[in-house]
Amino acid sequence: MTRKFSTIKKFTAFFVIPAMLIPFFAIGANAQNMTLNTNTKSLTEDQKILHVLNRLGFGARPGDVEKVKAIGLDKYVRQQLNPVALTDSPLEAKIKNLEILKMETSEIFAKYPNPGALLRMLEGTNGRNNAAQNNAAMEEKSEQDTQLMRRERQQKLAEIYKEYDLRPANQILRDLSASRILRAVYSEKQLQEQMVDFWTNHFNVFAGKGAVRWYLPSYDRDVIRPNALGNFKDLLVGTAQHPAMLFYLDNFQSVSPNAQMTANNRGNRRGNGRRARANQALQKMVSNGKLPENARRQIKDQYGVTDEQIDQRLQQMQRQQNNQQRRQRGINENYAREVMELHTLGVDGGYTQKDIQEVARAFTGWTIADPRGYRNAAGNMIKGTEDKRANRLARMAGIPEDIESGEFYFNARQHDTGEKIVLGQKVKEGGINDGLKVIDILVKHPSTAKFIARKLAVKFVNDNPSEELVEKIANAFQKSGGDIKTTLLAIFTSDEFYAAENYRAKIKTPFELMVSSLRALDAETNSSPAVLALLQKMGEPLYGYQAPTGYPDTAQDWVNTGALLERMNFAVALSANQIRGTRVNLKKFEAADKREILSKAIESILEGEISPNTKAMLLKQIEQPLIETKLEEDPEEDADAMENASMERGGGGGQGRRNMQNRRNQLLPPSGNAEVFKVVGLLLGSPDFQRQ
Repeated sequence: MTRKFSTIKKFTAFFVIPAMLIPFFAIGANAQNMTLNTNTKSLTEDQKILHVLNRLGFGARPGDVEKVKAIGLDKYVRQQLNPVALTDSPLEAKIKNLEILKMETSEIFAKYPNPGALLRMLEGTNGRNNAAQNNAAMEEKSEQDTQLMRRERQQKLAEIYKEYDLRPANQILRDLSASRILRAVYSEKQLQEQMVDFWTNHFNVFAGKGAVRWYLPSYDRDVIRPNALGNFKDLLVGTAQHPAMLFYLDNFQSVSPNAQMTANNRGNRRGNGRRARANQALQKMVSNGKLPENARRQIKDQYGVTDEQIDQRLQQMQRQQNNQQRRQRGINENYAREVMELHTLGVDGGYTQKDIQEVARAFTGWTIADPRGYRNAAGNMIKGTEDKRANRLARMAGIPEDIESGEFYFNARQHDTGEKIVLGQKVKEGGINDGLKVIDILVKHPSTAKFIARKLAVKFVNDNPSEELVEKIANAFQKSGGDIKTTLLAIFTSDEFYAAENYRAKIKTPFELMVSSLRALDAETNSSPAVLALLQKMGEPLYGYQAPTGYPDTAQDWVNTGALLERMNFAVALSANQIRGTRVNLKKFEAADKREILSKAIESILEGEISPNTKAMLLKQIEQPLIETKLEEDPEEDADAMENASMERGGGGGQGRRNMQNRRNQLLPPSGNAEVFKVVGLLLGSPDFQRQ
């Protein structure tokens, strides 16, 4: 959905655009040219602490610099690399009510169903056919009748959701995103959260594709988090086998054509020839969509069924045929390509199109049990029935009986059993071990070490790391067998990491800016939908990047006029207490003189460090009058959000619920000392705070 935050735009555009955005471009988009002017050749101890707090974590909270001084910088870094002993009691209290963080995927399927699919299942109608019929019916009706039909449908869904205590599907992503922000803001394990963010983008999946959103809580909890500071191979295996990645890159549909042919031949040999011929004849009639009258009459007499029951069975068989045809699409190369180009070797890693094909063959049979279980799990629960036909078909397809919907399994019947040659190495381990062998080859390849090393150097050092540094990090990665802690330690102990030219040389991503702002002001937040909406406005909704590359991490990708204006809008909204569920106390910045307010803010938020140009601009702008603001909203919402909004808390009519959602995301009127929140907002939106 789209939200117009014209409140802040009216407030900030007057004095921000000409004075605060232009300097970014006057200095140059390259972050290396945006460092503070300093004559020092090396960082002071205080600067090193700030550097570590900004790079290993999401910036300092009040008192953090003193805490690090007390325990020593080296000890602090090693604590972050081994965070097991660190406690997070305040954070746990913040996220304890987010139930999806502890739920298995099959439970999420049942608790957070797809509303349209649920209704179609309960009505006993086919999804695609029924949708087409509904659309045709609506075209013939007046606009008033159409709205009435939609209201009735929403009312029916609302009653079902209330009776069975179901939740709207869009809450999955909302709650998971909220947990990511809360962890980054409040966790003592700051490096852990930075690496979760890094690997989530490295192994990116897009929430908007099919069933992916239902898989995301498990993906974050079971794969990314436990391995963020572990071993790279475990991460690679975990992501390769997780349904979120299997669905996103379509590998769950990748089937060897040879395996399909063998299965069909085996099926044709079953039974006597007469029955096989009869089945073939029946299948042919089904594919033609009609049954000869004499055959229909014979079936009615023999089985005592009606024409309507026969037609229903024919439709069912046609759907089975269509599903079987869709399953027999053959080998899908999407994952094979991305696992080499984006996850391991890099685009220049030395692989060929033939390698992609061979890797794809190795990963055939890596699939998901009931991959779209969100379509029927809640419906089965409500009806109190078990889909016996689906269970029978599952057994025939080779799905284990003890597996839950939405779980990974290896289907030997779909696997290409032939020999493969990957990067010059023979792969013929058999079954699932073919894919595991490929992963082993990729992890050990020198190109992987260099590719991961460069990405980590960009993340923690600067946007254009030296080849010497990349080589040093790559050696640590390779010698340790992909141990992430060892690899990171090579970065944090390098001369380049603490080099003066790399101090505040990186531009924060929107996520980093939001979290660092909340930490700098010691904000209290519940990471409400309004917070998530502002993050989306700044261009980084979590799990919202469609391409498998994930969100970028360099200045050139984030520095442009529109993006920087949205950052300023967020900064002012936060400082003025306009975000629902988030509060800051700025009383410590109050003073009789505006210049003194600015001095206090600089001392607290930037630890007293600010470039002369930025300070001069701020001194000029704090004298500008404050423009009165008004709140506006954009009523546009997508169909899925509209439908889900009508069922929040088991509520009634859709329009009322949409209005409630609008109000939740809408900014509040500014509150507090106007001169103070103006100064603090400007400082958070300044180039100096944008750097880390």
